Amino acid sequence: MSLNQPRSPEVYLNLNVRGMGASATLAINERSQRLVAQGRDIYRLGLGQSPFPVPDHVRDALARNAHQKDYLAVKGLPALRQAVVDWVRRTEGLDYSPDNILVGPGTKELMFLIQLVYYGDLVIPSPSWVSYAPQARIIGRRIHWLRTRPETGLGVEPDALEELCREDPNRPRLLILNSPGNPTGLCYSEEQLSDIAEVLRKYRVLALSDEIYSGTHYTDDHRSLARYYPEGTIISNGLSKWCGAGGWRLGFFVFPDSLSWLANAMAAVASETFTATSAPIQYAAVTALQEHPDMPTYLSHSRQILAALADHAYRTLSSAGAVMHPPAGGFYLFPRFETRRGSLEARGIADGQTFSERLLDDTGVAILPGHCFGRPTQELSSRLAIVDFDGGAALQAARTSPIDEDFVKTHCNRVTTAIERMADWVAG
Repeated sequence: MSLNQPRSPEVYLNLNVRGMGASATLAINERSQRLVAQGRDIYRLGLGQSPFPVPDHVRDALARNAHQKDYLAVKGLPALRQAVVDWVRRTEGLDYSPDNILVGPGTKELMFLIQLVYYGDLVIPSPSWVSYAPQARIIGRRIHWLRTRPETGLGVEPDALEELCREDPNRPRLLILNSPGNPTGLCYSEEQLSDIAEVLRKYRVLALSDEIYSGTHYTDDHRSLARYYPEGTIISNGLSKWCGAGGWRLGFFVFPDSLSWLANAMAAVASETFTATSAPIQYAAVTALQEHPDMPTYLSHSRQILAALADHAYRTLSSAGAVMHPPAGGFYLFPRFETRRGSLEARGIADGQTFSERLLDDTGVAILPGHCFGRPTQELSSRLAIVDFDGGAALQAARTSPIDEDFVKTHCNRVTTAIERMADWVAG
């Protein structure tokens, strides 16, 4: 190349980010918005945003604190860190120090920082949330996809973890365990968590327990991995899913005393990046985490609506040939249509990407292909977010109506219609 010849601007991009596009969940949301703007009726089952409004008392707390304008402590407002400690003690029976709480602008940012600060390989099951692996690639960490089995819900299993760790017992690793899970809706039992904890302890694997959907466990029986592996587990949670406040961007990490060095290191990096999380949001989050007479009803009705809707979707798609694990929490289902491969290939559909694109074109139902979550490209799998309904109206109706099949067909009609369109389309 001549010294005077202009270079393409792309040569200055970090090699780890070349070729990267927007996060798949955000991309499908933006594409859906464009199609709606063009006049298409789109059923938006791509982005997993809570359909429910922020509870009134939490929203009121934000309004009362709109005047808060000062930079807060890097780790977070002291009152909020104490509220997190009290909330974890109340919900999990575990004790932590407020000094070991780190508040951030969403758990996504904190997950990026922990991979930046902790020098270890990333270990995640296939499938996993769309941003775990791309964050590791940006930073330059090695990624290990754990083998999984459909019959156990495509989650982390002790023998697969043992198999990986045994290859290099002393290598530092970070396992991210998400329960309730995105994209599968899988919730781990106490026995599963205990067995996983044994392997983690044996090989001194650091664990990040992503519990952002904890409040959406359909039977209100969420259990944290930290109960079984407290010395090596960091709890990740926030307001986005169970409190309906995704756009508020507030998350937090909870560290045991044994990992205070990591909390402090992350706080040091945070001080040079995001500085502090929005002050009004932090003050409002104190109220969100405190006990309030309206919160149990809000959470109970939210869970019941999601459970009934997930059950309807599971039964409808299963009757169309989908194979999946029944979801136990969260907003998602992860159906696989390998039983329909012959008829789908006859229609020119041989992989998950083509499946999702053709479904959108033909029916207006927007979903994401399984490969976005770490599944094989050729697999006929997809993730559905059952959230395209008016959550406020549904919660209002739940006060006087039983939450059953008729309820979701009436108050979550866009989702039930989308699921039925998808089932009919697959049947061809």
